[in-house]
Amino acid sequence: MTRHAIEIRELRKTYAAQAGEPPKEALKGIDLDIPAGSVFGLLGPNGAGKSTLINILAGLVLKTSGKVSIWGFDQDVNPRQSRASIGVMPQELNLDPFFPPRAALEVQAGLYGVPKSQRRTDEILEMIGLSDKANAYARTLSGGMRRRLLLGKALVHHPQVLVLDEPTAGVDIELRQMLWENVRRLNAERGTTIILTTHYLEEAEEMCDEIAIINHGSVIARDSTANLLGKLDTKCMVIQPDTPPERLPQGPGLEVETRKDGALAISYHALTTSAEDVLGAVRAAGITIRDVRTEQADLEDVFLKLTRSANAA
Repeated sequence: MTRHAIEIRELRKTYAAQAGEPPKEALKGIDLDIPAGSVFGLLGPNGAGKSTLINILAGLVLKTSGKVSIWGFDQDVNPRQSRASIGVMPQELNLDPFFPPRAALEVQAGLYGVPKSQRRTDEILEMIGLSDKANAYARTLSGGMRRRLLLGKALVHHPQVLVLDEPTAGVDIELRQMLWENVRRLNAERGTTIILTTHYLEEAEEMCDEIAIINHGSVIARDSTANLLGKLDTKCMVIQPDTPPERLPQGPGLEVETRKDGALAISYHALTTSAEDVLGAVRAAGITIRDVRTEQADLEDVFLKLTRSANAA
């Protein structure tokens, strides 16, 4: 097994000028290695370049320059092998309405040249929960069932890398849980490398081993999820006072918010302010503490901080 499922070097994509607009540089020299067997998050605001990057990996968009290798196969040298190594579950519901799920999977497998003896159509239908709809026209399937079918189509050729582009956008909780159960099983049992794009940051925080954040066509951060969270030095101490305070704690670098339940949420920077400084400010305000707890930063805090910094630069 290759050490990196995907290797990207100096990847650039510039779209030609249109209707008087200047050329658009969607990707600006991206370097990125995605470890084999990982669940890797690819995050960024709308227009950041995520879809362009995914479409280049899938062979749907031609890069302007740079190098892309998928499972050790250079796209320029071995285009068929590199494309056969990756499966993409797109965000758009692009299904033929007249093909039932079983036929759709069989056709997709044929397009990838999978011999009939090696096809796992019934196994995939069972995994995505569509065995009872195997022969129903796709146009009769619900939106959630169509998303399941998209996942099945991405798996017919046994790819080593699976890209999930906003897989749970607009779906119900039950379908979301089913999708993630399947993703965890593929990753754990088969070692499939998963690349996830999502707007649900809590989903990325829970699922991903590592995360890259893209903004304006550049990678602005790439690290393990735990390390990204650790880069925020903003802490929050939540104080539950015995009685409503007459005045709020004050001190350098302290930001105090009164919550609906009467608790005081005190934000501070751990590099310049200690927890003892916060507690000292609380005591100085004459507040008797009934309960105290701390809250950790989440991925949304990291995402907003990094993208704002990049926009300001």
